Amino acid sequence: MRPKTLLHVFPTFAVGGAQTRFTSIANHLGDEARHVVVSLDGRLDARERLDPGVDVTFADPGGDADASFGRGGEFRRAVRFLRYTGADLLVTSNWGAMDWAAAGRLTRLPHIHTEDGFGPDEQARQLTRRVLARRLILRSSQVVLPSSTLMKIAAREWRLPAMRLVYIPNGIDIGRFAGAAPAELPPGEGAVVGTIAVLRPEKNLARLVRAFAKVRAHRPARLVIVGDGPERGPLEALATSLGIAESVLFTGYRTDAERWLAAFDVFALSSDTEQMPLSLLEAMAAGRPAVSTDVGDVRDMLAPENGRFVVPRDDAALADAMAALLADTALARATGAANAERAARAFDQAGMFAAWRATLGLERKEAVLF
Repeated sequence: MRPKTLLHVFPTFAVGGAQTRFTSIANHLGDEARHVVVSLDGRLDARERLDPGVDVTFADPGGDADASFGRGGEFRRAVRFLRYTGADLLVTSNWGAMDWAAAGRLTRLPHIHTEDGFGPDEQARQLTRRVLARRLILRSSQVVLPSSTLMKIAAREWRLPAMRLVYIPNGIDIGRFAGAAPAELPPGEGAVVGTIAVLRPEKNLARLVRAFAKVRAHRPARLVIVGDGPERGPLEALATSLGIAESVLFTGYRTDAERWLAAFDVFALSSDTEQMPLSLLEAMAAGRPAVSTDVGDVRDMLAPENGRFVVPRDDAALADAMAALLADTALARATGAANAERAARAFDQAGMFAAWRATLGLERKEAVLF
């Protein structure tokens, strides 16, 4: 029997949560499935995370790429491509691929849609036009969601049938992050607060820099920001304007997240919007205490011992939580250990793989011996 061909449509295949999850699942499936990937903006940065033996084709559907829903040209090229692709299943990712979800419905191709969260335009409230579009287009699709917050939104606001909603929490390779050797940091004084993120506006890393400046005014400390993106220049300028540039390290994009997490004393997340951030799961698996804004499923993800350090989206509150952990190393160590235990118990990738296998119709068949 030939492997099932899965057509994945991403607004971008730059490195992000949805792309990281896809690459880990594709690597796990190996030769049990074929994958065709369409990146609507043409970026393919995340392809380096795929194992060489995985059968993945990166396809260009032709025409001018435009991921804005409702543009006739985008919808037409999606329909044209789907009619001749020969795929067994269409898997679309997030709002930017909604034209393709609509085209899948028109062409009657079996369809799974995933949503991982919202950008700056929907971080405060759902946009009516998008709510109505999701309600109409996705009502006969399977919709896979990684957070209980998104499950509630899909049921209450998008009004999708409960039987169409599938809750699959993100999972990670726990062993990769437990006990990794730390990255070598430049010489410096004080404990290390660190984060790993794509430097985009919704991550609000300016809040983290400002909060760190408040902490740095009272004690030696260093801030490490692992990742890259359009906000890097403004963030570097902000650190300079606050007089803390010598205490802030921007590493750029790195593939060895486990080593950087091992070098942190405290992990920080300052986003305006999240659902189930992989970076937080990785920090938990690395045994790190976390300070975080109270967004998405963050509070429920963390060990109960870490709950007091989940705070409103406020510079001062984030700074106070950071200072409390930096001032009490025993508390920080115990909180990190509790996070590691919770990550190992609840978020190992084996559970995610099994759930995705079932959703994709690729359950492993047990051998029957006679």
